[in-house]
Amino acid sequence: MTQPTATLTSHWRPNGAPLLHSEDIHEAFACDVFTIEQMRQRLSKPVFESLHATIHRGVPLDSAIADTVALAMKEWATERGATHYTHWFQPLTGSTAEKHESFVTPLPGGGAVTEFSGKDLIQGEPDASSFPSGGLRATFEARGYTAWDPTSPAFIVRHSNGATLCIPTVFASWTGEALDAKLPLLRSLDALNRSVLRALSLLGVQANRAYATMGCEQEYFLIDETFYYRRPDLYLTGRTLFGTKPPRGQELEDHYFGSIPDRVLSYMTEVEHVLYRLGVPIKTRHNEVAPAQYEIAPVFEQANAAADHQHLVMNVLRATARRYGLVCLLHEKPFAGVNGSGKHLNWSIATDTGLNVLDPGTDPQQNMVFLFFCAAIISAVHRHQDLLRYSVASAANDHRLGAHEAPPAIISMYLGDALTDMFDRIASGTPGTPAANGGLLQLGAAILPHLPRHATDRNRTSPFAFTGSKFEFRAVGASQSVSLPATVLNAIAADAIDRLAQQLESSLARGASLPKALEEVIANVIAEHRAIIYNDDGYSPAWHAEAERRGLLNLRTTLEALEHVTAEKNIALLSQLHILNEREIHSRQEIAFAQYFKTINIEAETTERIAMTQLLPACIAYLESLRRSGNHRTISALEREVAMLTDQFGDALAELRTHNRELGGDTARQKAYHMANNVLPAMQQVRAIADQLERIVPEHLWQLPSYQQLLWLK
Repeated sequence: MTQPTATLTSHWRPNGAPLLHSEDIHEAFACDVFTIEQMRQRLSKPVFESLHATIHRGVPLDSAIADTVALAMKEWATERGATHYTHWFQPLTGSTAEKHESFVTPLPGGGAVTEFSGKDLIQGEPDASSFPSGGLRATFEARGYTAWDPTSPAFIVRHSNGATLCIPTVFASWTGEALDAKLPLLRSLDALNRSVLRALSLLGVQANRAYATMGCEQEYFLIDETFYYRRPDLYLTGRTLFGTKPPRGQELEDHYFGSIPDRVLSYMTEVEHVLYRLGVPIKTRHNEVAPAQYEIAPVFEQANAAADHQHLVMNVLRATARRYGLVCLLHEKPFAGVNGSGKHLNWSIATDTGLNVLDPGTDPQQNMVFLFFCAAIISAVHRHQDLLRYSVASAANDHRLGAHEAPPAIISMYLGDALTDMFDRIASGTPGTPAANGGLLQLGAAILPHLPRHATDRNRTSPFAFTGSKFEFRAVGASQSVSLPATVLNAIAADAIDRLAQQLESSLARGASLPKALEEVIANVIAEHRAIIYNDDGYSPAWHAEAERRGLLNLRTTLEALEHVTAEKNIALLSQLHILNEREIHSRQEIAFAQYFKTINIEAETTERIAMTQLLPACIAYLESLRRSGNHRTISALEREVAMLTDQFGDALAELRTHNRELGGDTARQKAYHMANNVLPAMQQVRAIADQLERIVPEHLWQLPSYQQLLWLK
């Protein structure tokens, strides 16, 4: 593990020609996307209308139009410089995958033509055995299919020597079981659409289609690549396995929303322009809490497109950084002692008529809609805390959740005092006091409460907070795909909406008026699910005791969360909604156990190797130099301290090596528990002693760039 010598400062200069940012943003936005307008221009009216009906109304795709659409897509892509195409999908690795095929087909007599058929567009056949399947497919059962998702537009990804047409697809086995994250997401959107339309019909609201909307705030770190390549832990695991706290971290609270350094701002600007061309509606950029930490966020989109765009955001953040001599870190906890990174998932439900059902309105009918759907979400979160916790579970996120930088592992909801009081009044039958400014009005008559758009504050300690017209799921990790959390949110919401709709139907059938029936439904929800609402400090130790008293789950680790995935109620929920069948659910649990084991195993082996080949030799070399320096009192005291710590370091390292040689069993679950119970504590002990030694051993011997270099170099 010999590392290249590097100076303690970076002399960065722009790497390559800067992007031309003077281009008209209106012309640039989505110019590399096969948009509805491109389809309208290039397809005949009957073909366009058929495809448009599939995209916007959920009408099944007419395979007869595939060749025509493929030809138009190919012509558009080749005009923009694309030479290859790929089915772009989301296997169960948490990332994306692609296999490129050339448009060029050689002719028997010489020459070549560009071809792209409807069959090429609709279906591909990657090797399913080479991706995680959790037992759904064996190596000898390799057949898997990618299938075109027409509801997410195709786009062009550019590289230094050309461009590739990317076609968003789902990935399924030969037997039709989902091998990806997108197919369950699409199924969950169908379930949500059915449930929401059923409820809106009862509430007297007309709509043809309903869908989830999302906007994902992405946090990330930027460090100089000079130091990155001298940190094997960073480039092998994504986080620092060693590193003592620097003299200055985030204590002064001066980085958040501070002035953005020129180098970083130039990088951000290029990231935004690349994403604009891909149709990603980036809106916000700023410094985050920790030094070297930043955030980028888009405006709301339909959930399927938002999930695809979130993967593009991560890809572009990483790829663009290298042009500026930087490395983008998306790990949830790349540095100990400073804030980690999340990906706050802002989620709501909208209709094709422009209605946001979680937006408090100014008229009685819209308020009825809001109250019904907000009550449904309260019920959903309380009933399925375990699924929400599972959806954000990973070895990386375990370092972040509950660490006074992210919400705790206890799932709760923040509504704010005003909204909570209103629900409590409805449940108790206590009328509200009419406000002169049109605030809370009395319930039980034809007029329901008027709710100010921002009747709530923000609570950064809550995992699931109402923020005015949406819920913010703050527990999602920075590196993970949002497709799983979105699928779970859609599923539990659809289930809760159906439950409440059935209660509303029963009340109406008994002759109750709609306001009275709604009041009864809400009162039942609050009586049964009030425990999930918590508006105070989620970081407080008292909350853990209070949550236990309320009967809420506290699944502190990924392994605790994974044990709940295959609970009978979760299998029933997901299978009845046709989102995941029982085999697909068990496969995802198996994959999650395996990913946890492999993640910790890689970290542990990396810890051992760095300690053995770099840090322990540095300690021994320093100890030898002290022994040669004489018997001065100060030197003797320092020699004793270094000798004692070096011995402890060697002992801790020996224990880690012993645990690394053991795997703990034959199954992924057994191996995961061995990692959690034995390997992780041994790694932490090695690090604790190493971090003490880093404060003593000279930098020229220690070799690993320090936190102060990694975090503060701009």
